[in-house]
Amino acid sequence: MKTLLRHAGSFAAPVVICLLLPYLSVRAGGQTFDAVLRNTPLQFIAGCAIIGAGLVLFVLCVRMFTLIGNGTIMPWDPTRKLVTGSLYAYLRNPMILSVLIILAGEAVAFASVWIALLALLFFAINTAYFIFSEEPGLERRFGEEYREYKRNVPMWLPRFRPWKPGGQDK
Repeated sequence: MKTLLRHAGSFAAPVVICLLLPYLSVRAGGQTFDAVLRNTPLQFIAGCAIIGAGLVLFVLCVRMFTLIGNGTIMPWDPTRKLVTGSLYAYLRNPMILSVLIILAGEAVAFASVWIALLALLFFAINTAYFIFSEEPGLERRFGEEYREYKRNVPMWLPRFRPWKPGGQDK
């Protein structure tokens, strides 16, 4: 039960970022639910498909953090093992990318410039956080293992082929 609660708590931040903040930003921008209903069905369906892709990616990342890293997605309860396989063999931040994809899908589905701006702000804040806080912390925790990973796997744009530790790319 304790493990379940530990991992359930990991969803607080994504719920705030993917649901509460977009809702508040749309409301602050003066958009109403009636305006959303006036969007084209194709636009709404396309946005929902993008959201769905982001959700699948997010769930896969959380699963890898739990099963491989023996930790959660939250900085105060990090993984005990560096996760470099699967999606993380292509880019260093697939979880944040999944949230960006969800926000982009919401911006499309609801035709919201405010959600698009929220996504850009989220991207900028996370980029700064990774550079100045998370990556130095990972270097302290995992040493050369993380430095090698960082040298070989890009932060935001995925590699075409998965990286394998020890310089043996697939």
